[in-house]
Amino acid sequence: MRVYLPSTLAELAPALVAGEIGPAPVLGFAVTPALREWYASGDLEELEYVAMMLAARASLRLLHANPATPRRRVVLAAELAERDVIAKNGLDTPGRVEVMLPVSLATVVSGHVDDVVAAQDIDAAAAALPAADAGDDDAKFIVDGAEGHELLWYATQELIYLIG
Repeated sequence: MRVYLPSTLAELAPALVAGEIGPAPVLGFAVTPALREWYASGDLEELEYVAMMLAARASLRLLHANPATPRRRVVLAAELAERDVIAKNGLDTPGRVEVMLPVSLATVVSGHVDDVVAAQDIDAAAAALPAADAGDDDAKFIVDGAEGHELLWYATQELIYLIG
C-alpha cells in the first residue's frame, strides 16, 4: 500500500541518519475507502495524487508549527504492508492513516519537495493556515495559491542532497 508521509526538511535529516521515520504511530495519507468515496470519480492515479496533496497540506501544518525550518513542503512516499496501516479518517481528512511501526527508509520509494522558488509562497501559506482554517477567504486564497506549486520528485538516494 502506498502511504504518503508529511515531513519537513528539518525532520528529514534525522530520519535519514536514523534510517527510519518515527516513532510510531506515524501520520500518513493513503487511498482509503473513505477517500475513494469522497473522490468517487477518480482512478487510482488521481486518488494517489489527492492523498499526496493531503500529505502536502499536513506538511504545511508542520511548517506552521516550526517557523525555523526551511519553508519547503516535504512528502515521502512509502510502500507499506496494509497490516501496519490503520485508517484514521475524518470528514475533512478522508485519506488519513496512521502507520503503527516506525517507517524504515528502505520502504520509501520517492520524495516530493517544493522547489526553492516556492519558499516565499509556502511561508505565507504556513502563516495563513490558522485564519484559513477559521474560514477567512483571503487566507484560504493564500493557502490555495501555495498549493498550486507542484512538488518536485526525488529518488530516495537524492534526498540526502536536500538537507546539506
